[in-house]
Amino acid sequence: MSIVFSVNFENFVEVYVNVNGILMEIERGEKMKTIQEVAKEFTVSTRTIRYYEELGLLHPSRSSTNQRTFSKKELAKLKLIFRGKRYGFSLEEIKEMVLLFDFDRTGIQQLERTVEYGEQKIQEIDSKITELVQMKMELQQLHDKFSEKLAILKGEMHDE
Repeated sequence: MSIVFSVNFENFVEVYVNVNGILMEIERGEKMKTIQEVAKEFTVSTRTIRYYEELGLLHPSRSSTNQRTFSKKELAKLKLIFRGKRYGFSLEEIKEMVLLFDFDRTGIQQLERTVEYGEQKIQEIDSKITELVQMKMELQQLHDKFSEKLAILKGEMHDE
């Protein structure tokens, strides 16, 4: 994750947050989202979001009434969490990948770790594909054998 600042011709500062290739502009006076709005946007429960906060994956701000509020940066993190879960990464792996930027602002360590975990996940998927193809072949052979046996048995019953 990296933060990019630029100044446009009107002397306003534009801030961008880059989290693993997701570049999101943080607008001046950005409207923060409540936990209910975030839960609805991602179709998850508020408990799920609080759980990710408890694990240290998210760090929402607090309003004057102590309500959790989420910036675009936190929404980008949440998007990465759900992407990681979809690809089968553990929450510990996701946490390490998402939070590595806090230790290395260049983003190099984060990308290196993400590539490493990605390579491991690709190997796991290749192994599962091989296993599933073998299982399908065996099941197809059994299906053919049992179908043939069933046809024979039904044919013998008609002969009686």
